[in-house]
Amino acid sequence: MRVTHKKSSKKANVLVQHIKDNLKSYLLVAMILLIGIVLGVLFVNNLQEQQSQEVQSYVDEFVISLQNGTSIDTGKLLRNSIKNNLILVLVMWFAGSTVIGIPIVLGVIWYRGFCLGYTISALIAILGVGKGSLFFATAILLQNLIIIPCMLALAVSGIRLYKSIVKDKRKENIKGKIMKHTMFSVMMLIFLMIASFLETYLSSNLFMLCIQFF
Repeated sequence: MRVTHKKSSKKANVLVQHIKDNLKSYLLVAMILLIGIVLGVLFVNNLQEQQSQEVQSYVDEFVISLQNGTSIDTGKLLRNSIKNNLILVLVMWFAGSTVIGIPIVLGVIWYRGFCLGYTISALIAILGVGKGSLFFATAILLQNLIIIPCMLALAVSGIRLYKSIVKDKRKENIKGKIMKHTMFSVMMLIFLMIASFLETYLSSNLFMLCIQFF
């Protein structure tokens, strides 16, 4: 038990030290994510009436179809989730491995924030605060508790690599830094695969249990 506790404490200390060492980068990417969320909310609030009705019709049809007995295709959901997360990691890994790719990495963070803000705002606008919050909490929140930190960590890893390349342009050192970035990206991919299974088998079931309240 003591050995396990020591290992857990060591891992926690390494994580805390990593965040401290890269605090400015984490604050930057977190701010970009927040800006994306705010803009997503503002975008929904400024939708034209026709666009708003189209979004409402889509959500209403989706909810009604599930209430009428339509089941969620978990196989398709899992495949799509894994594919999307794999593409996400590949894009952020590749962009983060190039000096000119950092704007792309930050753009991905912003876009994810925009989609999140748009989704939350649209659900609340259409279903109301209570039902909209319940929809978000059961169908979207859980996997994003893993996905968002992984995205931020991937972005910071890319920024860290960029800074290392700028400071030290020796090829042998650059290769080592890229390898570390690659291994870190693989580790984040593993966490994102867990998020895919969480989304498919936990979030979807929670959502189906609560669909009667919509």
